Amino acid sequence: MTVPSTTLSSRGPNGSRFSTGPEFSEFQGRPELRIAVLTVHGCPVVRAGEKDAGGMNVYVLATVRELASRGVRLDVFTRSHDPSDPQIIDLAPGARVIHLKAGPVRPEKNTVYDLLPECTDRVAEFVREEGGEYDVIVSHYWLSGLVGEKLAALWALPHVTSFHTLAEVKRRARPGEMEIPERSIGERQIARNSDRVVAWSAHERDLLAELYGADKDRVLIIPPGVDTKLFRPHDRLKSRRVLGLPEDGKILMYVGRVERLKGIEILIQAVAGLDEEDNVTLLVIGGDEIDPERQRLGQVVDRLGITDRVRFLPSVKQEQLPKYYSAADVCVFPSYYESFGLAALEAMACGTPVVASRVGGLPSIVREGETGYLIPSRCPAAFIQRIEILTINDHLRTLMGRAARERALELSWGVAVDRLLGVFCGLAEERVLDSLEAIGAPAAD
Repeated sequence: MTVPSTTLSSRGPNGSRFSTGPEFSEFQGRPELRIAVLTVHGCPVVRAGEKDAGGMNVYVLATVRELASRGVRLDVFTRSHDPSDPQIIDLAPGARVIHLKAGPVRPEKNTVYDLLPECTDRVAEFVREEGGEYDVIVSHYWLSGLVGEKLAALWALPHVTSFHTLAEVKRRARPGEMEIPERSIGERQIARNSDRVVAWSAHERDLLAELYGADKDRVLIIPPGVDTKLFRPHDRLKSRRVLGLPEDGKILMYVGRVERLKGIEILIQAVAGLDEEDNVTLLVIGGDEIDPERQRLGQVVDRLGITDRVRFLPSVKQEQLPKYYSAADVCVFPSYYESFGLAALEAMACGTPVVASRVGGLPSIVREGETGYLIPSRCPAAFIQRIEILTINDHLRTLMGRAARERALELSWGVAVDRLLGVFCGLAEERVLDSLEAIGAPAAD
Protein backbone atom coordinates (compact mmCIF):
# COMPACT_ATOMS: atom_id res chain seq x y z
CA MET A 1 0.00 0.00 0.00
CA THR A 2 1.24 3.44 -0.86
CA VAL A 3 2.17 5.39 2.24
CA PRO A 4 -0.40 8.19 2.64
CA SER A 5 0.63 11.79 2.88
CA THR A 6 -2.54 12.74 4.74
CA THR A 7 -3.00 12.44 8.46
CA LEU A 8 -4.46 9.33 10.04
CA SER A 9 -7.53 10.84 11.58
CA SER A 10 -10.39 8.41 11.06
CA ARG A 11 -11.03 5.57 13.46
CA GLY A 12 -12.47 2.16 12.79
CA PRO A 13 -13.18 -0.96 14.89
CA ASN A 14 -11.39 -1.25 18.23
CA GLY A 15 -10.08 2.27 17.88
CA SER A 16 -8.16 1.56 14.68
CA ARG A 17 -7.62 4.60 12.48
CA PHE A 18 -8.46 2.55 9.45
CA SER A 19 -12.11 2.69 8.56
CA THR A 20 -14.40 1.09 6.05
CA GLY A 21 -16.58 4.17 6.02
CA PRO A 22 -16.33 7.41 4.00
CA GLU A 23 -13.50 8.72 6.14
CA PHE A 24 -11.17 6.11 4.72
CA SER A 25 -11.11 8.06 1.46
CA GLU A 26 -8.46 10.23 3.12
CA PHE A 27 -6.00 7.52 2.11
CA GLN A 28 -4.92 8.82 -1.32
CA GLY A 29 -7.48 7.26 -3.58
CA ARG A 30 -7.67 4.07 -1.52
CA PRO A 31 -11.26 4.18 -0.22
CA GLU A 32 -11.17 0.78 1.43
CA LEU A 33 -9.09 -1.85 3.16
CA ARG A 34 -7.81 -4.46 0.71
CA ILE A 35 -7.21 -8.07 1.73
CA ALA A 36 -5.68 -11.00 -0.13
CA VAL A 37 -7.29 -14.25 1.03
CA LEU A 38 -5.50 -17.56 0.37
CA THR A 39 -7.31 -20.89 0.33
CA VAL A 40 -5.05 -22.99 -1.83
CA HIS A 41 -6.48 -26.49 -1.55
CA GLY A 42 -10.16 -25.66 -1.19
CA CYS A 43 -12.34 -23.33 -3.23
CA PRO A 44 -15.06 -21.49 -1.26
CA VAL A 45 -17.61 -21.91 -4.06
CA VAL A 46 -17.41 -25.73 -3.90
CA ARG A 47 -20.42 -27.20 -2.12
CA ALA A 48 -19.71 -28.12 1.51
CA GLY A 49 -19.79 -31.87 2.14
CA GLU A 50 -18.09 -32.72 -1.14
CA LYS A 51 -14.53 -34.10 -1.15
CA ASP A 52 -12.20 -31.88 0.91
CA ALA A 53 -14.98 -29.31 1.25
CA GLY A 54 -16.50 -28.62 4.60
CA GLY A 55 -16.71 -26.00 7.30
CA MET A 56 -13.68 -24.11 5.99
CA ASN A 57 -15.47 -23.42 2.70
CA VAL A 58 -18.51 -22.14 4.57
CA TYR A 59 -16.32 -20.00 6.84
CA VAL A 60 -14.33 -18.38 4.03
CA LEU A 61 -17.41 -17.65 1.92
CA ALA A 62 -19.38 -16.18 4.82
CA THR A 63 -16.59 -14.00 6.21
CA VAL A 64 -15.61 -12.70 2.78
CA ARG A 65 -19.18 -11.70 1.96
CA GLU A 66 -19.67 -10.12 5.37
CA LEU A 67 -16.43 -8.14 5.09
CA ALA A 68 -17.37 -7.03 1.58
CA SER A 69 -20.69 -5.73 2.90
CA ARG A 70 -18.65 -3.44 5.17
CA GLY A 71 -16.75 -1.95 2.23
CA VAL A 72 -13.64 -4.14 2.37
CA ARG A 73 -12.20 -5.28 -0.98
CA LEU A 74 -11.10 -8.92 -1.08
CA ASP A 75 -9.43 -11.20 -3.61
CA VAL A 76 -9.70 -14.90 -2.74
CA PHE A 77 -6.93 -16.89 -4.42
CA THR A 78 -7.32 -20.63 -4.95
CA ARG A 79 -6.15 -23.32 -7.33
CA SER A 80 -8.30 -24.05 -10.33
CA HIS A 81 -10.26 -27.16 -9.39
CA ASP A 82 -12.45 -27.50 -12.47
CA PRO A 83 -11.45 -26.76 -16.09
CA SER A 84 -14.89 -25.28 -16.73
CA ASP A 85 -14.60 -22.65 -13.98
CA PRO A 86 -13.96 -19.08 -15.10
CA GLN A 87 -10.76 -17.57 -13.77
CA ILE A 88 -12.65 -14.92 -11.81
CA ILE A 89 -15.99 -15.33 -10.02
CA ASP A 90 -17.65 -12.39 -8.27
CA LEU A 91 -18.82 -13.30 -4.76
CA ALA A 92 -20.16 -9.89 -3.81
CA PRO A 93 -19.51 -6.24 -4.70
CA GLY A 94 -15.78 -5.80 -4.05
CA ALA A 95 -15.10 -9.52 -3.49
CA ARG A 96 -14.03 -12.13 -6.00
CA VAL A 97 -12.58 -15.63 -6.25
CA ILE A 98 -9.54 -15.95 -8.52
CA HIS A 99 -8.77 -19.43 -9.87
CA LEU A 100 -5.13 -19.95 -10.80
CA LYS A 101 -3.68 -22.91 -12.68
CA ALA A 102 -1.04 -24.66 -10.61
CA GLY A 103 -0.46 -28.35 -11.21
CA PRO A 104 -3.14 -30.89 -12.10
CA VAL A 105 -6.78 -29.90 -11.64
CA ARG A 106 -7.65 -32.63 -9.13
CA PRO A 107 -4.51 -33.76 -7.29
CA GLU A 108 -4.60 -35.71 -4.05
CA LYS A 109 -4.69 -33.24 -1.15
CA ASN A 110 -1.34 -34.40 0.24
CA THR A 111 0.36 -33.77 -3.10
CA VAL A 112 -0.73 -30.11 -3.10
CA TYR A 113 2.26 -29.41 -0.84
CA ASP A 114 4.57 -30.01 -3.81
CA LEU A 115 2.61 -27.42 -5.79
CA LEU A 116 3.03 -24.59 -3.27
CA PRO A 117 5.98 -22.88 -5.02
CA GLU A 118 3.97 -22.79 -8.24
CA CYS A 119 0.90 -21.52 -6.35
CA THR A 120 2.97 -18.72 -4.84
CA ASP A 121 4.37 -17.75 -8.23
CA ARG A 122 0.92 -17.74 -9.85
CA VAL A 123 -0.55 -15.45 -7.17
CA ALA A 124 2.42 -13.06 -7.35
CA GLU A 125 2.25 -13.04 -11.15
CA PHE A 126 -1.49 -12.28 -11.19
CA VAL A 127 -1.12 -9.41 -8.71
CA ARG A 128 1.87 -7.98 -10.56
CA GLU A 129 0.03 -8.02 -13.90
CA GLU A 130 -3.05 -6.40 -12.41
CA GLY A 131 -1.07 -3.86 -10.45
CA GLY A 132 -2.95 -4.83 -7.32
CA GLU A 133 -2.02 -3.88 -3.77
CA TYR A 134 -3.13 -5.21 -0.40
CA ASP A 135 -2.99 -4.22 3.24
CA VAL A 136 -3.22 -7.66 4.85
CA ILE A 137 -2.80 -11.30 3.80
CA VAL A 138 -5.22 -13.83 5.32
CA SER A 139 -4.58 -17.56 4.89
CA HIS A 140 -6.72 -20.61 5.65
CA TYR A 141 -5.24 -24.05 6.42
CA TRP A 142 -1.54 -24.86 6.66
CA LEU A 143 -0.96 -25.15 2.90
CA SER A 144 -2.22 -21.62 2.37
CA GLY A 145 -0.28 -20.48 5.43
CA LEU A 146 3.01 -21.46 3.82
CA VAL A 147 2.09 -19.53 0.67
CA GLY A 148 0.99 -16.61 2.86
CA GLU A 149 4.38 -16.49 4.57
CA LYS A 150 6.19 -16.23 1.24
CA LEU A 151 3.90 -13.51 -0.10
CA ALA A 152 3.95 -11.57 3.18
CA ALA A 153 7.74 -11.43 2.95
CA LEU A 154 7.61 -10.50 -0.75
CA TRP A 155 5.09 -7.70 -0.28
CA ALA A 156 6.08 -6.65 3.27
CA LEU A 157 2.54 -7.25 4.57
CA PRO A 158 1.13 -8.55 7.85
CA HIS A 159 -0.03 -12.16 7.74
CA VAL A 160 -3.08 -13.52 9.59
CA THR A 161 -3.78 -17.26 9.52
CA SER A 162 -6.44 -19.76 10.60
CA PHE A 163 -5.60 -23.45 10.72
CA HIS A 164 -9.12 -24.98 10.87
CA THR A 165 -7.59 -28.34 11.83
CA LEU A 166 -4.21 -29.29 13.30
CA ALA A 167 -2.22 -32.35 12.31
CA GLU A 168 -1.02 -33.14 15.83
CA VAL A 169 -4.55 -32.94 17.21
CA LYS A 170 -5.95 -35.18 14.46
CA ARG A 171 -3.20 -37.72 15.10
CA ARG A 172 -3.89 -37.78 18.84
CA ALA A 173 -7.66 -37.90 18.34
CA ARG A 174 -7.42 -40.87 16.03
CA PRO A 175 -4.18 -42.86 16.12
CA GLY A 176 -3.30 -43.98 12.63
CA GLU A 177 -4.51 -40.76 11.02
CA MET A 178 -2.09 -40.23 8.13
CA GLU A 179 -0.54 -36.85 7.41
CA ILE A 180 2.66 -36.00 5.58
CA PRO A 181 5.50 -35.01 7.97
CA GLU A 182 5.75 -31.60 6.31
CA ARG A 183 2.37 -30.66 7.74
CA SER A 184 3.34 -30.63 11.42
CA ILE A 185 6.60 -28.85 10.57
CA GLY A 186 4.74 -26.28 8.49
CA GLU A 187 2.05 -25.68 11.10
CA ARG A 188 4.65 -25.10 13.79
CA GLN A 189 6.45 -22.60 11.56
CA ILE A 190 3.26 -20.72 10.65
CA ALA A 191 1.99 -20.66 14.25
CA ARG A 192 5.23 -19.06 15.42
CA ASN A 193 5.76 -16.63 12.55
CA SER A 194 2.29 -15.26 11.72
CA ASP A 195 1.48 -11.77 12.91
CA ARG A 196 -1.85 -13.08 14.23
CA VAL A 197 -3.44 -16.51 14.46
CA VAL A 198 -7.22 -16.72 14.64
CA ALA A 199 -8.38 -19.61 16.83
CA TRP A 200 -11.98 -20.65 17.18
CA SER A 201 -11.90 -21.59 20.86
CA ALA A 202 -9.76 -21.30 23.97
CA HIS A 203 -9.07 -25.02 23.57
CA GLU A 204 -7.52 -24.44 20.13
CA ARG A 205 -5.46 -21.50 21.39
CA ASP A 206 -4.06 -23.63 24.21
CA LEU A 207 -3.19 -26.43 21.78
CA LEU A 208 -1.38 -24.00 19.48
CA ALA A 209 0.73 -22.82 22.40
CA GLU A 210 1.34 -26.29 23.85
CA LEU A 211 1.99 -28.25 20.65
CA TYR A 212 3.51 -25.62 18.37
CA GLY A 213 4.98 -22.98 20.65
CA ALA A 214 2.67 -20.20 19.44
CA ASP A 215 2.74 -16.93 21.37
CA LYS A 216 -0.66 -16.77 23.12
CA ASP A 217 -0.64 -12.99 22.87
CA ARG A 218 -0.79 -13.30 19.08
CA VAL A 219 -3.48 -16.01 19.09
CA LEU A 220 -6.92 -14.41 19.06
CA ILE A 221 -10.08 -16.33 19.95
CA ILE A 222 -12.75 -15.36 17.42
CA PRO A 223 -15.44 -18.04 17.00
CA PRO A 224 -17.15 -18.39 13.62
CA GLY A 225 -20.77 -17.44 13.21
CA VAL A 226 -23.93 -18.62 11.53
CA ASP A 227 -26.34 -16.91 9.15
CA THR A 228 -29.41 -16.87 11.38
CA LYS A 229 -31.59 -15.47 8.60
CA LEU A 230 -30.83 -18.41 6.31
CA PHE A 231 -30.57 -21.00 9.07
CA ARG A 232 -33.89 -20.65 10.86
CA PRO A 233 -36.58 -23.08 11.98
CA HIS A 234 -39.00 -24.45 9.38
CA ASP A 235 -42.09 -26.54 9.99
CA ARG A 236 -40.86 -30.09 10.57
CA LEU A 237 -43.67 -31.95 8.78
CA LYS A 238 -43.73 -29.58 5.79
CA SER A 239 -39.94 -29.89 5.48
CA ARG A 240 -40.17 -33.67 5.40
CA ARG A 241 -42.86 -33.58 2.74
CA VAL A 242 -40.90 -31.19 0.53
CA LEU A 243 -37.73 -33.29 0.89
CA GLY A 244 -39.46 -36.63 0.41
CA LEU A 245 -38.49 -37.88 3.87
CA PRO A 246 -40.52 -40.21 6.11
CA GLU A 247 -43.31 -38.22 7.75
CA ASP A 248 -43.70 -40.59 10.68
CA GLY A 249 -41.08 -41.79 13.13
CA LYS A 250 -37.97 -39.95 14.29
CA ILE A 251 -35.12 -38.72 12.10
CA LEU A 252 -31.50 -38.46 13.21
CA MET A 253 -29.15 -36.51 10.96
CA TYR A 254 -25.44 -36.08 10.35
CA VAL A 255 -24.25 -33.34 7.98
CA GLY A 256 -20.65 -32.87 6.88
CA ARG A 257 -17.68 -34.51 5.23
CA VAL A 258 -17.66 -38.30 5.17
CA GLU A 259 -14.28 -39.24 6.66
CA ARG A 260 -13.12 -41.40 9.55
CA LEU A 261 -12.26 -38.46 11.79
CA LYS A 262 -15.97 -37.54 11.86
CA GLY A 263 -16.80 -40.71 13.78
CA ILE A 264 -19.86 -41.58 11.65
CA GLU A 265 -19.34 -45.30 12.38
CA ILE A 266 -20.01 -44.55 16.07
CA LEU A 267 -23.37 -43.04 15.09
CA ILE A 268 -24.23 -46.03 12.90
CA GLN A 269 -23.44 -48.36 15.81
CA ALA A 270 -25.67 -46.24 18.03
CA VAL A 271 -28.56 -46.56 15.58
CA ALA A 272 -28.07 -50.32 15.54
CA GLY A 273 -28.39 -50.27 19.32
CA LEU A 274 -31.76 -48.50 19.30
CA ASP A 275 -34.94 -50.54 19.58
CA GLU A 276 -36.57 -51.14 16.20
CA GLU A 277 -39.92 -50.09 17.60
CA ASP A 278 -38.45 -46.62 18.18
CA ASN A 279 -38.87 -46.17 14.41
CA VAL A 280 -35.69 -44.10 13.99
CA THR A 281 -34.12 -43.26 10.61
CA LEU A 282 -30.57 -41.94 10.24
CA LEU A 283 -29.70 -39.59 7.37
CA VAL A 284 -26.01 -39.13 6.55
CA ILE A 285 -25.66 -36.07 4.31
CA GLY A 286 -22.33 -35.50 2.57
CA GLY A 287 -19.86 -37.16 0.23
CA ASP A 288 -20.91 -39.38 -2.66
CA GLU A 289 -21.09 -43.06 -3.57
CA ILE A 290 -17.53 -43.26 -4.91
CA ASP A 291 -15.91 -42.07 -1.67
CA PRO A 292 -13.98 -44.98 -0.08
CA GLU A 293 -15.21 -44.01 3.40
CA ARG A 294 -18.79 -43.80 2.18
CA GLN A 295 -18.45 -47.31 0.73
CA ARG A 296 -16.89 -48.62 3.94
CA LEU A 297 -19.70 -47.17 6.04
CA GLY A 298 -22.21 -48.79 3.71
CA GLN A 299 -20.57 -52.14 4.46
CA VAL A 300 -20.84 -51.43 8.19
CA VAL A 301 -24.56 -50.74 7.77
CA ASP A 302 -24.99 -54.00 5.83
CA ARG A 303 -23.07 -55.98 8.46
CA LEU A 304 -25.22 -54.58 11.26
CA GLY A 305 -28.41 -55.36 9.35
CA ILE A 306 -29.85 -51.84 9.47
CA THR A 307 -30.02 -50.94 5.77
CA ASP A 308 -33.68 -50.03 6.23
CA ARG A 309 -32.79 -47.51 8.96
CA VAL A 310 -29.85 -45.65 7.41
CA ARG A 311 -29.92 -43.46 4.28
CA PHE A 312 -26.90 -41.85 2.64
CA LEU A 313 -27.55 -38.61 0.76
CA PRO A 314 -25.11 -36.48 -1.23
CA SER A 315 -24.10 -33.02 -0.09
CA VAL A 316 -26.74 -30.36 -0.58
CA LYS A 317 -26.64 -26.63 -1.23
CA GLN A 318 -26.49 -24.28 1.73
CA GLU A 319 -29.88 -22.86 0.77
CA GLN A 320 -31.46 -26.31 1.14
CA LEU A 321 -29.80 -27.28 4.42
CA PRO A 322 -32.22 -25.39 6.74
CA LYS A 323 -35.10 -27.60 5.64
CA TYR A 324 -33.01 -30.74 6.26
CA TYR A 325 -31.98 -29.54 9.71
CA SER A 326 -35.61 -28.64 10.48
CA ALA A 327 -36.82 -32.04 9.26
CA ALA A 328 -34.61 -33.78 11.83
CA ASP A 329 -35.57 -34.45 15.42
CA VAL A 330 -31.93 -34.58 16.52
CA CYS A 331 -28.64 -33.80 14.76
CA VAL A 332 -25.69 -35.91 15.83
CA PHE A 333 -21.98 -35.12 15.45
CA PRO A 334 -19.83 -37.96 16.86
CA SER A 335 -16.47 -36.57 15.71
CA TYR A 336 -13.17 -37.69 17.16
CA TYR A 337 -12.15 -34.05 16.85
CA GLU A 338 -13.71 -30.77 15.66
CA SER A 339 -11.90 -27.43 15.69
CA PHE A 340 -15.32 -25.78 16.04
CA GLY A 341 -18.34 -27.55 14.51
CA LEU A 342 -20.16 -25.21 12.12
CA ALA A 343 -22.73 -27.82 11.12
CA ALA A 344 -23.74 -28.22 14.77
CA LEU A 345 -24.26 -24.48 15.03
CA GLU A 346 -26.31 -24.45 11.80
CA ALA A 347 -28.55 -27.21 13.16
CA MET A 348 -29.06 -25.30 16.41
CA ALA A 349 -29.95 -22.15 14.47
CA CYS A 350 -32.74 -24.19 12.86
CA GLY A 351 -34.10 -25.11 16.29
CA THR A 352 -32.82 -28.69 16.32
CA PRO A 353 -31.08 -30.03 19.44
CA VAL A 354 -27.63 -31.52 19.01
CA VAL A 355 -25.90 -34.58 20.45
CA ALA A 356 -22.16 -34.25 19.90
CA SER A 357 -18.79 -35.49 21.07
CA ARG A 358 -17.19 -33.54 23.88
CA VAL A 359 -14.15 -32.65 21.78
CA GLY A 360 -12.43 -29.58 20.36
CA GLY A 361 -14.65 -26.56 19.92
CA LEU A 362 -18.00 -28.37 20.22
CA PRO A 363 -18.32 -27.66 23.98
CA SER A 364 -18.10 -23.95 23.15
CA ILE A 365 -21.26 -24.31 21.02
CA VAL A 366 -23.43 -26.96 22.67
CA ARG A 367 -24.62 -26.24 26.20
CA GLU A 368 -24.92 -29.53 28.03
CA GLY A 369 -28.48 -30.33 29.03
CA GLU A 370 -29.75 -27.03 27.60
CA THR A 371 -29.27 -27.09 23.81
CA GLY A 372 -28.37 -30.77 23.56
CA TYR A 373 -25.88 -33.21 25.02
CA LEU A 374 -22.11 -33.66 24.96
CA ILE A 375 -20.83 -37.24 24.91
CA PRO A 376 -17.36 -38.77 25.39
CA SER A 377 -16.13 -39.65 21.90
CA ARG A 378 -16.01 -43.28 20.77
CA CYS A 379 -18.86 -44.25 23.10
CA PRO A 380 -21.88 -45.64 21.19
CA ALA A 381 -23.69 -46.57 24.43
CA ALA A 382 -23.63 -42.96 25.65
CA PHE A 383 -24.91 -41.74 22.28
CA ILE A 384 -27.72 -44.31 22.40
CA GLN A 385 -28.79 -43.12 25.85
CA ARG A 386 -28.95 -39.41 24.96
CA ILE A 387 -30.54 -40.00 21.56
CA GLU A 388 -33.26 -42.10 23.19
CA ILE A 389 -33.96 -39.40 25.77
CA LEU A 390 -34.55 -36.85 23.02
CA THR A 391 -36.48 -39.05 20.60
CA ILE A 392 -38.88 -40.26 23.33
CA ASN A 393 -39.46 -36.92 25.09
CA ASP A 394 -41.16 -34.52 22.66
CA HIS A 395 -41.49 -31.74 25.26
CA LEU A 396 -37.81 -31.84 26.20
CA ARG A 397 -36.83 -31.88 22.55
CA THR A 398 -38.95 -28.79 21.89
CA LEU A 399 -37.46 -26.90 24.84
CA MET A 400 -33.91 -27.77 23.81
CA GLY A 401 -34.66 -26.76 20.22
CA ARG A 402 -35.79 -23.31 21.37
CA ALA A 403 -32.71 -22.92 23.55
CA ALA A 404 -30.52 -24.03 20.63
CA ARG A 405 -31.97 -21.29 18.43
CA GLU A 406 -31.37 -18.68 21.15
CA ARG A 407 -27.78 -19.85 21.55
CA ALA A 408 -27.18 -19.58 17.79
CA LEU A 409 -28.46 -16.00 17.78
CA GLU A 410 -25.54 -15.14 20.09
CA LEU A 411 -23.05 -16.37 17.46
CA SER A 412 -23.85 -14.44 14.28
CA TRP A 413 -21.41 -13.77 11.44
CA GLY A 414 -21.81 -10.07 12.13
CA VAL A 415 -20.27 -10.41 15.59
CA ALA A 416 -17.41 -12.58 14.30
CA VAL A 417 -16.58 -10.32 11.37
CA ASP A 418 -16.64 -7.16 13.49
CA ARG A 419 -13.85 -8.66 15.56
CA LEU A 420 -11.91 -9.86 12.51
CA LEU A 421 -12.18 -6.43 10.93
CA GLY A 422 -10.75 -4.84 14.04
CA VAL A 423 -7.74 -7.17 13.78
CA PHE A 424 -7.16 -6.46 10.09
CA CYS A 425 -7.52 -2.70 10.48
CA GLY A 426 -5.17 -2.68 13.45
CA LEU A 427 -2.45 -4.55 11.57
CA ALA A 428 -2.86 -2.35 8.50
CA GLU A 429 -2.55 0.75 10.63
CA GLU A 430 0.58 -0.56 12.33
CA ARG A 431 2.13 -1.10 8.91
CA VAL A 432 1.35 2.44 7.82
CA LEU A 433 2.74 3.90 11.02
CA ASP A 434 5.89 1.82 10.66
CA SER A 435 6.27 3.14 7.10
CA LEU A 436 5.83 6.72 8.25
CA GLU A 437 8.42 6.20 10.98
CA ALA A 438 10.84 4.69 8.48
CA ILE A 439 10.72 7.79 6.26
CA GLY A 440 10.72 10.19 9.21
CA ALA A 441 7.18 11.47 8.64
CA PRO A 442 5.20 12.57 11.70
CA ALA A 443 2.32 10.31 12.78
CA ALA A 444 -1.07 11.75 13.63
CA ASP A 445 -2.28 11.99 17.18
